[in-house]
Amino acid sequence: MTASIHPAAFAALADLLKTKSGLVIGLDKTYLLETRLAPILKRTGLPDLNALADRVKRAPLDPLARDVVEAMTTNESFFFRDDKPFQHFRTQALPRLLAARPQNATLRIWSAASSSGQEAYSLAMILAESKAALGGRAVEILGTDIARDQLSRAEQGVYTQFEVQRGLPVQMLMRYFKKDDGNWRISDAIRSMVKFREWNLLGDLRALGRFDIVFCRNVLIYFDQPTKARVLEAIAGQMPADGALYLGGAETVLGITGRFAPLPGERGVYGVASAKVAA
Repeated sequence: MTASIHPAAFAALADLLKTKSGLVIGLDKTYLLETRLAPILKRTGLPDLNALADRVKRAPLDPLARDVVEAMTTNESFFFRDDKPFQHFRTQALPRLLAARPQNATLRIWSAASSSGQEAYSLAMILAESKAALGGRAVEILGTDIARDQLSRAEQGVYTQFEVQRGLPVQMLMRYFKKDDGNWRISDAIRSMVKFREWNLLGDLRALGRFDIVFCRNVLIYFDQPTKARVLEAIAGQMPADGALYLGGAETVLGITGRFAPLPGERGVYGVASAKVAA
C-alpha cells in the first residue's frame, strides 16, 4: 500500500496531467492515481505517489513524466463503438461528401485519440465496403494518440478474441481478419488504409492538415470547459464548411463553442457552423 498522497503532491500530478494532456482529475479520483500509477512505482522503486510527484515536479521533461501521463490516459476502445455514428458516416456523411467532391479530391478522416486503433479500422472497413461508391477516390485515415504503447498496438493490428467480439460483426471478422496464435490480425489491405501518428490534442493541429470527417469521441469528457473550447476551436479550424464532427454520446458542443452546430435529428454529430478555416 502506498502512503496517503499529500495535497501538494496531488496538485503536482494533477497539474502535470492537465498541462500535458488536458486531463482534469479531482481529489475524488485519487484511487485512479493509486491504481494506474502503481506499476510505475514498482518499476522505479519509488516508495509512494508523494515521491513520484516530487520527481516529476523537479524534472518535468524526464521520460517518467510522460509515463505518468500515458498511464493515466483512458484507452477504452472497441470496434464500431455505439454503432450509430458509424451508421451515420456510412449512410449519410460519406455519400454527401462524395457527391460534393470532385473525382480527384482526397477524402481525409481523422480518428483523434484513436487508442489501439479499433475506431480507425472500423472506418477503414466501412470504406472498403464502399469501394464502388468511392469511384477510385483517394482516402486517407489518420489515427492519433499520445500513448505510444497503444499506437504500437494499433499499427500491429492484432486483437484478442475478447476485443473482436466487442462490436465487430462476424462477417467482417471473417472477411478482414485472420487467426494469429489465438489472436486475430487485421488484413494488410485494411491496415494499409490507416496511418497512425503520435499527437497531442493540445498541440497545433495545423500540422496535421485538413479533415472532412473527425471522430473525437469520448475524449472531451475528461477536459474542463476552457480546454474543451480550445480543442473544438482548433478542430473546426481544420475542417471545411461541410465537414462532420462525431463526439461521444455524453459530449456536446452546446455552451462551449459556436464553431459547431448539432445536425438535426442526430445525437453526437455536428456540422461546422462557420466557414472560417485555419491559415
